[in-house]
Amino acid sequence: MYNRRAFPTKNLKIVQLSTKRVRRLTSSTLLALTAGAMTLLGAGRLYAQQGSAEAGQAKSAVCAACHGADGNSMANAEWPTLAAQHAAYTVRQLQAYKDGQRPDPGMQSFAQSLSDEDVRDLAAFYAAQPIAVKGADPELVERGQRIYRGGIAERGIAACIACHGPSGKGNPLSGYPRVSHQHAPYLTATLRAYRSGQRRSDAPLNQMMRNVAELLLDDEIEALASYMQGLN
Repeated sequence: MYNRRAFPTKNLKIVQLSTKRVRRLTSSTLLALTAGAMTLLGAGRLYAQQGSAEAGQAKSAVCAACHGADGNSMANAEWPTLAAQHAAYTVRQLQAYKDGQRPDPGMQSFAQSLSDEDVRDLAAFYAAQPIAVKGADPELVERGQRIYRGGIAERGIAACIACHGPSGKGNPLSGYPRVSHQHAPYLTATLRAYRSGQRRSDAPLNQMMRNVAELLLDDEIEALASYMQGLN
């Protein structure tokens, strides 16, 4: 049985949404699902077919310093796990670094040096690597699971399961990434970056991640990140 922590009320940011606001968020989520599927379906197939995992392995030596030889990034949990991530998603993120939708000085300069073929090959290599299984904080599981599977309807927060699936493996054809066994510190930083608007790589999906993240409180982000890290 998981321990329950009292929901902090002293510094609680109260978010009040009108019925109209909730309907608008729900409609945006449905539009994003449809737009994402239509926009990224062809791209996902293209990258999956053209990338060479063998060539990508040879090109990944420079990436290994941060992300490890197999893409599991075990040296620093603030760096994302690339292993088992959908190839089309990795390609799209590298492109986002190139065009500034994901601001990061180190990654931007590196991505700029890659050709389209390099990007596809690296994505194919990491997609083929097994992911390292991780666990969740038992004290955060219950709350994280509740938000992941059911959202928070009264505040217009959509359930993560709608796009990322019951086991967190995402949907490669629609462009939704795998989140299961991703590092919790990285997921926390990612949700906060979407919330602040610093990260804008969800533009092809009607900025769905920004719309959801802007409504999440810090402790809700922490619970979600921990739950996804241990999700099977």
